[in-house]
Amino acid sequence: MTGPTPPELPDLPVSAAMPALRGALETGNAAVLVAPPGAGKTTLVPLALLDAAWREGKKIVLLEPRRLAARAAARRMAELLGEEPGETVGYAMRMENRTSARTKILVVTEGVFSRMLLDDPELPGISAVLFDEFHERSLDGDFGLALALDVQSALRPDLRLLVMSATLDGARVASLLGSAPVIESEGRAFPVELRYDERPAGVAIEDAMAKAIRAALAGEKGSILAFLPGRREILRTAERLEGRLGADTAIVPLYGMLDGKAQDAAIKPAPAGRRKVVLATSIAETSITIDGVRVVIDSGLSRLPRFEPASGLTRLETVRASRASADQRSGRAGRTQPGVAIRLWRAEQTAALPAFTPPEILEADLSGLTLDCAAFGVADPASLSFLDPPPAPALAEARTLLRALDAIDDAGRLTPQGESMRKLALPVRLAHMVAEAAKAGHARDAAELAVLLTERGLGGDGVDLERRLSRFRGEKSPRANAARQLALRLARSAGSSSDAAPDTAGMAGALLLHAWPDRIAKARGTRGRFVLANGSGAALDAADPLAGEPFLVVADLTGKAQNARITAAAAVGEADIRAAMGDRIVTRRQAAFDRDHRAVRMRETVQLGAITLSERMLPAPSGTDANRAIIEALREHGLALLPWSKENESLRRRLDWLHRGLGAPWPDVSDAALIARLDEWLEPFLTGAANFAAIDASVLSAGLISLVPHDLQRRIDTLAPTHFDAPSGSRVPVRYDEQGPVLAIRVQELFGLDRHPSIAG
Repeated sequence: MTGPTPPELPDLPVSAAMPALRGALETGNAAVLVAPPGAGKTTLVPLALLDAAWREGKKIVLLEPRRLAARAAARRMAELLGEEPGETVGYAMRMENRTSARTKILVVTEGVFSRMLLDDPELPGISAVLFDEFHERSLDGDFGLALALDVQSALRPDLRLLVMSATLDGARVASLLGSAPVIESEGRAFPVELRYDERPAGVAIEDAMAKAIRAALAGEKGSILAFLPGRREILRTAERLEGRLGADTAIVPLYGMLDGKAQDAAIKPAPAGRRKVVLATSIAETSITIDGVRVVIDSGLSRLPRFEPASGLTRLETVRASRASADQRSGRAGRTQPGVAIRLWRAEQTAALPAFTPPEILEADLSGLTLDCAAFGVADPASLSFLDPPPAPALAEARTLLRALDAIDDAGRLTPQGESMRKLALPVRLAHMVAEAAKAGHARDAAELAVLLTERGLGGDGVDLERRLSRFRGEKSPRANAARQLALRLARSAGSSSDAAPDTAGMAGALLLHAWPDRIAKARGTRGRFVLANGSGAALDAADPLAGEPFLVVADLTGKAQNARITAAAAVGEADIRAAMGDRIVTRRQAAFDRDHRAVRMRETVQLGAITLSERMLPAPSGTDANRAIIEALREHGLALLPWSKENESLRRRLDWLHRGLGAPWPDVSDAALIARLDEWLEPFLTGAANFAAIDASVLSAGLISLVPHDLQRRIDTLAPTHFDAPSGSRVPVRYDEQGPVLAIRVQELFGLDRHPSIAG
């Protein structure tokens, strides 16, 4: 069976590699295509495979790491066919779907493909999966390939897998694919002149970038693509350029949280006679071509997520871009014509850059991956075929979290709660929040909050999630409408039977308790300073309205774990915390020693992790409780608290001498020994008073004597007498000290003594 005749395709460098690629997929089920940017692999390869006999009328799925790239690839392929997206070529992503019964090439984001595979591992109706831009090594991309390899080996040996990349080690991937053939293609790139313009020390990146852009506009033709680490730097750079560029030049931002229309506008060519400056994150490094760009200015910085297993936090960290990223960025200047790439660092610093950006699987929170693996029947994710195995500490942290959320059992198997969470296609904490909220009839509220947190930019960018949720519900943009529809679908998946719009307010904090119980935060004195239940510290700007709240639930932080900055949170009441976290709240009663009154008091503390919810002093204990409190106070503060009399001290010194002089079974009565045996010699003789002054001296004497074996007790006075009877008739006290017993007596009183004074023989 043969497929349809492929369309007339443009002649691009990858065209020369197509016969070898088609042959590899005719005779085998896997291949690797290494082709540099501009070779045409993203758009030409899927179209060229339409007439392959092995396709048998089934779809070809093309995976892209980002929504922007997925839309752009689908539109370009549809354009080559003279169609609109949704016909022969369609695309599907989280909040957008352009497909039909006619769709033969389906472009999806990597996360969508993983969901497809988990929902039906046999991938019915799919003949091939093409992993584009695999060198980006996203977690979803690595996971999707690992699952696809598992399916191919167990269920679908006919499933074709093609990994396409610009800068990847093809041989390493080929080995993962069972020694698949590697096909290499030449690229098509115009010459790019590299220039270096070092950013001076102390100059903010947005100031240096704005200056470089103005200089490039004055000295070069064409549009400019400027790479910055994140949205914040993009907006600040735009502010510095506003009103300082010619009327023919537009400033266009390009970052992940923009809606689809704004992203699409950024990659469209500027109208005739006009130029544009595209201020972009690394989203523009690969997969797309921005027509008209012939100047690239690279800040040399990227913002990457870093997961800290010790704290359970993922934080964004601004780092130096890798050499591979720098090369990708520079190459954007030569996609359609000769260009110029300006790097804001010294030329010799390039060699010190890391060779590649670390694969996300080595840096990410793996809780979602672990939950998906459990749903796939894989208890240990490390058993799948990953190019880089997931790190053991991150896997251990993921399992701990999932067990705490009741998503997996001790053997790593999916629980009913975990199955409910997995259906929601949300990060595990947010999935747990929606699943728990559904039980109380608040699935819609929780789903909207979850979408707000995963689709950045909705409802503004303030810290207060309650306010952002309120604004989001009133937004009229297409992106906001699509997000609310997504939330409605999530609520239905969680079991909500009502489509009525939520009208509850003030619930954000109570809902977030089910997502981040370890990030409940309590104010700790200084306005804006908080301590989290997991023991970390965090802070808000003192001017922020949330800075004065007694309790928050923190959804997002940046910076180091002990001094992090709160970027998203909601206020929560102590009553809500106690109601939702009852199984995590611990009440402790501890004895507290009052030195001034030499008495023991009881303190009750109610704690949630590292947070003390409440603390109060209780009435003085009595009876057994008082006795135990006395013993604990002595263990902490020492025996000096006891009311030792001269007689008690004398008895103790005599027993000490007997132990040192005669050894066992005479007891050791040193401080350390007595403290270790308080339960034996003191507690049985206490009378239930919580005050040390109420302990009678006779209690101490009786306790000390109880340590002596019964048959020796009557010999204490004989072996270690308190006095010496002199021939003169005097009774002279014997002093026991560290050197031994001492008798201080006048010689005259010893006249008539017929033997030397001795003790214990």
